[in-house]
Amino acid sequence: MQNVKGTYDFFGTEQALRKKVQTTLQEIFELYDFDSMDCTILNELDLLTSKYAGGDDILKEMYQLTDQGSRKLGLRYDLTIPFAKVIALNPGIEFPYKRYEMGKVFRDGPVKRGRLREFLQCDVDVVGIAGPEAEAELMQLAVEVFKRLEIPITLRWNNRRFLSEVLESIGVPSAEFLSVMLTLDKIEKIGNVGVIKELVSKGLDPQVTDAINELIQLDNPTFENVARKYAIQESLGAQEAQSLQDIIQKLGLEQVCQFDPFLSRGLSFYTGTVYEIFDASKSFSSSLGGGGRYDAIIGQLVGRDDIQFPTVGISFGMESIMEMLENRPIQTQGTLVTVIPIGDTNTEVLKSAAMLRASGIRTSIDTSKRKLKKSLATASTKGIRYVMLIGENEESLGKVRLKDMIEMTEMVLTIQEAISVISSTRPQSSNY
Repeated sequence: MQNVKGTYDFFGTEQALRKKVQTTLQEIFELYDFDSMDCTILNELDLLTSKYAGGDDILKEMYQLTDQGSRKLGLRYDLTIPFAKVIALNPGIEFPYKRYEMGKVFRDGPVKRGRLREFLQCDVDVVGIAGPEAEAELMQLAVEVFKRLEIPITLRWNNRRFLSEVLESIGVPSAEFLSVMLTLDKIEKIGNVGVIKELVSKGLDPQVTDAINELIQLDNPTFENVARKYAIQESLGAQEAQSLQDIIQKLGLEQVCQFDPFLSRGLSFYTGTVYEIFDASKSFSSSLGGGGRYDAIIGQLVGRDDIQFPTVGISFGMESIMEMLENRPIQTQGTLVTVIPIGDTNTEVLKSAAMLRASGIRTSIDTSKRKLKKSLATASTKGIRYVMLIGENEESLGKVRLKDMIEMTEMVLTIQEAISVISSTRPQSSNY
């Protein structure tokens, strides 16, 4: 018996760290006023394979199945398309609408460090804001997330409309834009030589290939330099990129949020800004998150190609983040009190434990009937600070015997007095 390749079970300290990361993300998402959403995992295959969705490469990795009614279905491969479906099916939603979701997605792709077949994505999206301030706010949010997680990052960004204008200016046929973009997006992995080799294999005109080669060998490919070189400063994509860059600079984010003229991301539905997050130390090569603007999907899903729903989102890769944090020690708020019956006092133990838990105190009950000395030793080994003993004498008095395993003290108190003592020494938070 074994797990399916690329899937894992999480428990113990690893699960505690995962929950801590998720809690941190949720706190920041809600701090930025995003509302929680939970979309369907199982979807109609037609939705997931529509031409408006993820493109051919990602469809190869999709898990497909048929139900008992012979309906063709698929497991979601990201959280974006199911979210777009929700907006399309609910025309009464008031815009701008900001949501976050943390849920599992599934891809039958190659397994490597930080990339699994069943993995958790954490997305935030906003519908109804056409201007670059939406992208800028998500960049701020991303910077805050990784600051809180104590992971130094570089957020690389580009504008696909601007990149299309660059490709058009050097003679790339419009039908080849997406194909060329996907090759340029691999430049970090396969290098300049690999990019040119792949473009040649696609049958591009040699003059066009030479022009792309000149582009990727630019010494300082800043936005300004690229726009000036190809004389497209006044184009729509250039204006969009310029507006975002101006905001980034005014927010003081230019050291973290860096322009990358070759970034396009693999999904075909992006229409403008795209961005991807990487470990600034470069010790971890996989992406820690990414996203971008996808204004066309929702309108296309409702059959209105003439209407755009301005939408932008960002996704955080939980498995990649966990790889970065795998050796990070974590302090967790474990069991604070163990209640032990002495004699036939199980009912009173259950009542006292219920009162402790009602006060928000994490409580365990030891009904192992071991010798008291062994139970105390176990509590000490587990780092449990308090042991509450309830024998027949304590029960008759309406009190409990509270042992502090750190201070090595013992008091006979009412349960309310015991709760007051425990609450006054309870840790307020846990840290990485």
